Amino acid sequence: MADQLSLEITPQEVKRQIDSGKSLRLVDVREPFEFEQARIEGATRVRDLTEPQVAKIREIIDRGFTVEGDLRREIALNIKRLQEIGSYRGLRHRRNLPVRGQRTRTNARTRRGTRKTVAGRKKAVSKT
Repeated sequence: MADQLSLEITPQEVKRQIDSGKSLRLVDVREPFEFEQARIEGATRVRDLTEPQVAKIREIIDRGFTVEGDLRREIALNIKRLQEIGSYRGLRHRRNLPVRGQRTRTNARTRRGTRKTVAGRKKAVSKT
């Protein structure tokens, strides 16, 4: 018995087929925004995309989103603006500390760098 390919199936149809004992193979092919605009099926693997399809996706992303160098420049300008106006987030960026409220007593090694060990105080020797 050959599998039938149905592009759309209603929940009632699924229930009816399950109740009748048939096994179903459901595949989620919801398409992201870019694929929808480029009219490319969402289940298509990247290696199976043709050159015109790749070009169309690239064009849609370039037109609708800030990417690569422009994105880096925009982020750097935003951080610089926060530092210039003296906001709390700007100060955290300037001091190279976590910006979004994370704890710094422990952890935060990525932002703070390697540990700089400070020698502990020696305990006073008591005479008995």
